[in-house]
Amino acid sequence: MSQRRYELTNCEWSLLKPLLPNKLRGVPRVDDRKVVNGIYCRLRTGPPWADILERYGPATTCYKRFLRWRKLGVRDRIFEAVSAIYDGDQ
Repeated sequence: MSQRRYELTNCEWSLLKPLLPNKLRGVPRVDDRKVVNGIYCRLRTGPPWADILERYGPATTCYKRFLRWRKLGVRDRIFEAVSAIYDGDQ
């Protein structure tokens, strides 16, 4: 996947990947990086969840992971890690 506006760079992805849950289940998951890019694009540009681009995977997957990760505190951990990096704490 080529780098596009509102998508994570390899460096950004390497920082976020360890913060995401990685529970493998019976059904193969849509790639987390695609989903994170879809969530980021949706939050940054504001379309309805159903209108995010197909390259980010199913809209329902992006929406459900966004809700699940918010409930698990993943979103807060990501914000804290990114804030620490930009504040010079790491």
